[in-house]
Amino acid sequence: MEFLRPASWEEALAAKAEFPSAVPIAGGTDVMVEINFDHRRPGHLMDLNRIRELHEWETGEESVRLGAAVPYAQIIDRLGRELPGLALASHTVGSPQIRNRGSVGGNLGAASPAGDAHPALLVAGAEVEAESVRGTRLIPVEDFYTGVKRNALAEDELIKNIHIEKADGPQQFSKVGTRNAMVIAVCAFAVALHPATRTVRAAIGSAAPTPLRARVAEDFLTAALADGGFWDSGKALAPALAREFAELCSGACNPIDDVRGSAAYRRRAVGVMARRTLGWVWESYRATGSGRTTEGGAQCA
Repeated sequence: MEFLRPASWEEALAAKAEFPSAVPIAGGTDVMVEINFDHRRPGHLMDLNRIRELHEWETGEESVRLGAAVPYAQIIDRLGRELPGLALASHTVGSPQIRNRGSVGGNLGAASPAGDAHPALLVAGAEVEAESVRGTRLIPVEDFYTGVKRNALAEDELIKNIHIEKADGPQQFSKVGTRNAMVIAVCAFAVALHPATRTVRAAIGSAAPTPLRARVAEDFLTAALADGGFWDSGKALAPALAREFAELCSGACNPIDDVRGSAAYRRRAVGVMARRTLGWVWESYRATGSGRTTEGGAQCA
């Protein structure tokens, strides 16, 4: 195994073009586990830690440009207001050591259905900035996942940034795991209210071959909130409405039985999380009108 250590982004792109099978590494929280267990033996590893711009972020008027190697700990500490759903999801990632090293770019590169960042990115509205010596392109995050641990990157492309819409309303995240720390999600769920467009987004992780949006549930709830005048009145949601939303979210799943949980359990758990997170996010909206929140909500059971 050869170790590549580019000093600049341009050097990294050139190295990736010359060695397309080179595996990029920054935090190493996924890649090194696979190497240590001999599940992966790449010919080349490419260390990206010397590339400064991958560790930076910029908050714009409408979105955040998040460098691919910005660790979860920085998202929690610095971006909780702009990206509340992602900050809540980041709280549930591994241990403090992993949160100090792991990154959203690494989560995207691994493309595991169980990646904690994926549901939050889907509901926030994110685009992946991929670059090669041939140029740059923006990939909507819902088009980025192409299969189990497969993504839309070309062989010579690297993830440079993730562009994420700033929250215009409350967001929530929840996941189920076998314990409260160092846990891979059995299933996960995120929901976001977008009062500016009066729409709802909901996304599911670890309950299908790829992370996905629950579009039928989104459409149902978006229509129900509009038809019932909920956005203007801020009145409490009827239990029947929350139950229907939860059932539609469960129906969006396409899970499997594995060592972490059965398909039936995952469907049931997604429904419970959908109902609960909808309650949290709507109460936040009622309290503030369109309130962003970084408190409560993120659960790991």
